[in-house]
Amino acid sequence: MIASILYVILAILGLSFLIFIHELGHYYMARRVGMRVETFAIGFGKPIFSWERDGVKWQIGWLLFGGYVKIAGQDLSDKKDPYEVPGGFFSKRPIDQVMVAAAGPIVNLVAALVIFTLLWAIGGREKNFSEFTKKIGWVDPASELYAFGVRPGDEIVSYNDQTFQSSKDHLYAPMTSAQAIDVKGMKVSELTGEKTPFDYQVKTYPHPNVIDKGIVTSGILNSANYIVYGKLGSKENPLPEGSPLEKSGIQYGDRIVWVDGEVIYSGQQLSRLLNDGKALLTVQRDDNAGKKILQVRVPRVLVGQLKLDAEVKDELTDWQYEAGLNSTNFTKISYIPYNLTNNAVVENELKFIDQENALEAFPKHPFSSIEAPLLPKDKIIAIDGSPITSSYDLLQKLQSHHVNVIVERGVSVSQIVPSDQADAAFDQAFHPEEIGKIVATIGSASPVTNAGSYTLLPPVEPKRRGDFVLGQEAKALQNTELLKQKKEVQNIDDANKRSQLLAHLEAQEKQLLLGLPLVQDVKLRYNPNPIAQFNVVFNEVWHTLKALFTGALNPKWMSGPIGIIRVVHDSSMVSLKESLFWLGAISLNLGMLNLLPIPVLDGGMIALSFFEIITRRRIHPSILEKVVLPFAVILIGFFIFLTYQDLSSLLSRFVSW
Repeated sequence: MIASILYVILAILGLSFLIFIHELGHYYMARRVGMRVETFAIGFGKPIFSWERDGVKWQIGWLLFGGYVKIAGQDLSDKKDPYEVPGGFFSKRPIDQVMVAAAGPIVNLVAALVIFTLLWAIGGREKNFSEFTKKIGWVDPASELYAFGVRPGDEIVSYNDQTFQSSKDHLYAPMTSAQAIDVKGMKVSELTGEKTPFDYQVKTYPHPNVIDKGIVTSGILNSANYIVYGKLGSKENPLPEGSPLEKSGIQYGDRIVWVDGEVIYSGQQLSRLLNDGKALLTVQRDDNAGKKILQVRVPRVLVGQLKLDAEVKDELTDWQYEAGLNSTNFTKISYIPYNLTNNAVVENELKFIDQENALEAFPKHPFSSIEAPLLPKDKIIAIDGSPITSSYDLLQKLQSHHVNVIVERGVSVSQIVPSDQADAAFDQAFHPEEIGKIVATIGSASPVTNAGSYTLLPPVEPKRRGDFVLGQEAKALQNTELLKQKKEVQNIDDANKRSQLLAHLEAQEKQLLLGLPLVQDVKLRYNPNPIAQFNVVFNEVWHTLKALFTGALNPKWMSGPIGIIRVVHDSSMVSLKESLFWLGAISLNLGMLNLLPIPVLDGGMIALSFFEIITRRRIHPSILEKVVLPFAVILIGFFIFLTYQDLSSLLSRFVSW
């Protein structure tokens, strides 16, 4: 708590420093061109400290979220003609006024470049692979991009022709777009590494994983990440009690790379594989080239969902008896939607009673080719890596769910990779031919469990979240969090969104897990040169402002002073380098925002001065007052609005604690 308060104080001091150098720029240039400075203030409100030097009143206000330099003649409410005030702002040449107004923002822009240079000189920042990889971690199955065939492992190149910079672009780009967004990237073949360009124009839509309906997405929900089980620094990271992986032989440094037929690119993809109810079948198929063995993921459904004629029903009843499932309600038995012979050879596909269940089992756009339907004469020889000899043997094993997991051994999360080489390193470390050697033998009498750096773990039975043994304190914390989330969802006006999220929360308790403790991502060294870093932040600010003025971005997503303090505070808790970056980014923001041609801001004064230069006519004081004062009121109102949003966010965060 004390450390957190200290970081808040440091964050306020950091922001105050940026304001100080901004105003110092105005002060220096004003004195240089002969203007008379009356007050130099950091903060607003009644001064806490004040002193006078060289005819200037220096003061520090109690509200340290701003500052100003007051130059003679700038008080338009004064009845004096501002152009006649000796040493006044408006009494000087318009070009002098431009120099004074521009000095503050320019100092902030230069300060940002200096900070980015310092950050570059000391080696940049340590970030996670997921933050800067172009590789896609998960695509919403309900999205247009998914329908177009974009999948995890593919790469993003740009949004709206803006080169992809980091994972926040997956959220930032849709949020600052109108109702459609242009997505360019590469579809990547896992077997050959061949890349095929794609370019799709898709509609943005409400993010499926976020309560606030103002958050939209293009369909790409997150970037790829390594899933590495390792120590937490020097501390142990034991498996939780009752973890399904306890007897699997998993080791520190193991990275999950393959599960049930799919290469794993993110935790969300892994969760989907564990919970989609599909079984991994090893199938022997005859084709023109002869017999071949392949892996197929098929839906595991309840018998009660299928249309069964009397003959098939009688046969299933016999298998139920042979499998020792007499105590199980017939309609509640898990099965696959195929009619089989006694020795597990496919005869034909079974029909569903409800078309909705049929679409869920066989979606229009399957995840990959491994989910293609079985064909007549396919012989099932294993399920979930376990060999079978008959259909009743298959039926028995269908009642439980085991997954096959391949891990890469000896992965170090602390081995720092430069961010611009991270994707190449990811590809170089992936050897599909070695994984293929293991996969080809899954379900056989003599499975290959090791090839190169890859190891096949014994089949693992995932466990429901609610079945894990938790301590009393952990259980209470989990229940409190669940109740809080349900309360937030109940307050949503959109009935469809509300029911969707409630169903999602209820499903969380039944969610199947492998029982891994905290997993880690590989670390990167993110260290672009100062100009490149400056350009990245500059473009982000520019596109945000453009989206704000065109109405594509809701102002409530912007941060005021309190939000800025919170960002600097949170980044300081991570590392000094993170807080240094944010100081540079905020300084650049201050410089750009103050250059906007809006009266009251520095850019507004510059615009008025250029108007005077071009027209060679002075603007009448009454017109100046009519132009400046309304914008001052608007600016104050906007400041209050942002402060309210910041406080609301802060309070909701505090309540959640």
